[in-house]
Amino acid sequence: MEEFIGKVWDRWVTRQVTSDFTSASVNLADLQAELTLYYRALGGAPGKTLEPADTRKVRLRRTGMQRVAGSHQRFALPWQDDRSVRLPSSLAVFSSARLNTSLYYWLVAVAAHLPQVRDWFRDNQQAVLALTSSYPGLNRQYKELVAELMALRPSIENLPEDLRRQELAVAQALRNPGLRADLPSSAFDCFPVWLWLYPTPPTLFSVPVSTAGSGPESEAGERSSEQQTLQQRKQAQRIDDEHETDGLLVFLPDSLMSWTEQINLDRCQDDDSDDDFEQIANDIDLITVSRQRKANAAKVKFDLDLPAAENDELCLGPGIRLPEWHYKQGRLRPDACLLQPLLADEAEPVMLPAHLRQTSEEVKQKFSLLGLRRTRLRGQPDGQDLDLDAWLDDFSRPLRDTARQNFFLDQRQTHRDFCCLILADLSLSTEGYVNDDCQVIDVIRDSLMVLAEGLNQTRDEFAIYGFSSVRNSHVRYQLMKNFGEPYSDRVRGRIARIKPGFYTRMGAAIRQSTRILEMQPQAHRVLLLVSDGKPNDLDQYEGRYGIEDTRQAIIEAQQLGITPYCVTVDEQGHDYLPYLFGRDGFAVVNDPTQLPKVLPRIYLNVSTH
Repeated sequence: MEEFIGKVWDRWVTRQVTSDFTSASVNLADLQAELTLYYRALGGAPGKTLEPADTRKVRLRRTGMQRVAGSHQRFALPWQDDRSVRLPSSLAVFSSARLNTSLYYWLVAVAAHLPQVRDWFRDNQQAVLALTSSYPGLNRQYKELVAELMALRPSIENLPEDLRRQELAVAQALRNPGLRADLPSSAFDCFPVWLWLYPTPPTLFSVPVSTAGSGPESEAGERSSEQQTLQQRKQAQRIDDEHETDGLLVFLPDSLMSWTEQINLDRCQDDDSDDDFEQIANDIDLITVSRQRKANAAKVKFDLDLPAAENDELCLGPGIRLPEWHYKQGRLRPDACLLQPLLADEAEPVMLPAHLRQTSEEVKQKFSLLGLRRTRLRGQPDGQDLDLDAWLDDFSRPLRDTARQNFFLDQRQTHRDFCCLILADLSLSTEGYVNDDCQVIDVIRDSLMVLAEGLNQTRDEFAIYGFSSVRNSHVRYQLMKNFGEPYSDRVRGRIARIKPGFYTRMGAAIRQSTRILEMQPQAHRVLLLVSDGKPNDLDQYEGRYGIEDTRQAIIEAQQLGITPYCVTVDEQGHDYLPYLFGRDGFAVVNDPTQLPKVLPRIYLNVSTH
């Protein structure tokens, strides 16, 4: 009864102080594709994505009822950084869904013209002036939004003097952008201005973790089939918690119960842990990342704003050194990462699994005629048609060789001048489950086997590699089948042994694959990438840096006459793959379990066009 009354009281108090129009709420996820296109059309950075913004603390002057309800302390304010544009996951600022939708489009337009906010008050006014002068059609939209927003802002009659001056300055800046240069100071922050972008929140730095966790606990024993996903990217810091002495108390523990401030306490994981990880992650402002990687990490999936490590320029050991594209400097950084080819030489030969045999036979039947093509040969001694061009060339010569009369056209079936390198993403995310019984890595493994069976039927030259990475110092490049190597049970054994690795340094893997394809003599060369997500790694490769480096690696391959194509099971692939591979250079498979059947069809389409 006490709990029931508490819930009723909480709902009643919250309704009394809420300033949102929940009935007119508009979700960012419903407008993601349209807003991304709008952002690109207005000149926004092509490497950025639109993501939900996490809430941040705002020091407002609150009413007594708002203090009782504990509301109006945190707001999901719009901002952007080098990686993405962060917008509220939903907007209910206005009483009309049309106006809330219009507000989303306005914020995207401001983001396209204001890549960095240094002076919040002044920069936003300049961005509004630039937008309305470049696109006069936005004037009407802006004035309508300002009029509606001003009606919702607090009345200046009830404000103290410092807040009154501040609110008047904001009102003048909204109605007449460029009129006010400075925002008066106040003990409190002004009420959120939903038409403006806010500065990037500060990033907290801590001890950089130089190596990924290893050992049986990090490789994960039992995996949950249900993975929760947190949409907002959370602020985070890293700590080094591998010291055995952490947690030693040198004072009486009685005083611990009187402490109210949060402390960084190194506590081991509970055997009976709370399963609602998504709600916990959503409530935490700052997530601390431990070096002790255990199975609970696999139960909730979210993006973190981790600071890049400071030791990315360390000298690298033996291996294949590859460059990386630094988009801010606009140049390739030589020897920026180390790629290490690997071979599972102890893999036992295996037969094709029974559950793939029927699918394999269907693929072989479709591929049976693909390896041969009809070639028209000119100047033949015999054939099906006359070659008039050859006859005219011979007739026009002053001295003709009557014994050599090659005046016929013939058509013969020859093997295609075609080769393909299949590159599989073997990152840690492939541990995720697509259903109760099957992981992403299982689907990729089956797809590689089925496609290899079909390619072996066509006699197309092909190679199979996989990749994952741990920072720039260790990019794993796993060989399953090389060009010139016959497809055999031993190759199947290597494919059967693949397992999830670590992270996805895609640019390095693409560059090494390009080098291998460049050495092949075939006229038509394809790089087929099978992936389940965007490029990322523990260091600065996370976010836009990884996207831009991957795009540059793809451009380098295209300049060498190689055709890159990506097949992904990532539902968000439409957000970033057009920028990487072009409009027609990728395919998104919505049902990962169908990948073994879909991948051969995609190969047929790519290789015949």
